[in-house]
Amino acid sequence: MRTLVELTRAPAALTVLGDTLVGAAAAGQPLRGRRLLLPLSSAALYCAGMALNDWADRELDAVERPERPIPSGRISPDAALGVAAGLGACGVAVAAVAGRGAGRTALGLAAAITAYDVVLKAGPAGPAGMALCRGLDVLLGAGGRRRAWPAAAVLAAHTFAVTALSRGEVHGARRGTARAAAATTALAAAASAAGPRRSPGHRAAALAASAAYAAQVGRAQARAARTPTAPLVRAATRAGIHGMVPLQVALVARHRLTSAAALAAVVPAVHHFGRKVSAT
Repeated sequence: MRTLVELTRAPAALTVLGDTLVGAAAAGQPLRGRRLLLPLSSAALYCAGMALNDWADRELDAVERPERPIPSGRISPDAALGVAAGLGACGVAVAAVAGRGAGRTALGLAAAITAYDVVLKAGPAGPAGMALCRGLDVLLGAGGRRRAWPAAAVLAAHTFAVTALSRGEVHGARRGTARAAAATTALAAAASAAGPRRSPGHRAAALAASAAYAAQVGRAQARAARTPTAPLVRAATRAGIHGMVPLQVALVARHRLTSAAALAAVVPAVHHFGRKVSAT
């Protein structure tokens, strides 16, 4: 079980549960009835992507990260690929139960995840590929409504920056990359706090969450910008992954305070489990 948890980065799946909440809130389409299944679809597709990532990187990990499940021999490449395929199929099927449009979006998301892990990751289009995955995950909860596109763009921009910086996890990064990531965090925080809000209470909640996001992620990225060594880049990457949740809370709080409060309750669990299983 621990091997499967490490292979799929299962605790980090908590950081995608809010994507569909963001999309639903921005589109004015609350998650009700069968649509309540959509966060589970997101989590399954995320874990599938992590398993496929390790399968695709098995030869590189044998050199750089021999402790990972596949190079350490705790799971075979074929079994890891089977886990990825099974979770991906479950994610698409669950979304299809929630609605025909959601099923089509989930299928596109599964294709984007596969393209990133197998083709795009090592090339210059890698960060954009990962950003597309996060944007589609937000749109999964939006019921196809374009009103959710700006919120999806905010999370996609954050994802682009974190992914670009994560390329320095083993050998260190360039200062310019870390600085650009920190600048993107500042812009994402401003965008999440400045959008349309329903009331002063919604405004205050969005401001508080965006400030928490900027402090958590921005501090780590600023340290990496000053000294872009591999350990500090890894720390900034972890902060960026975990920081997805307060950013999601800020985007949801502009529209639905109850959903934002429920999502905020996930934050302690993300930090707790993040200390036990690396998200990177």
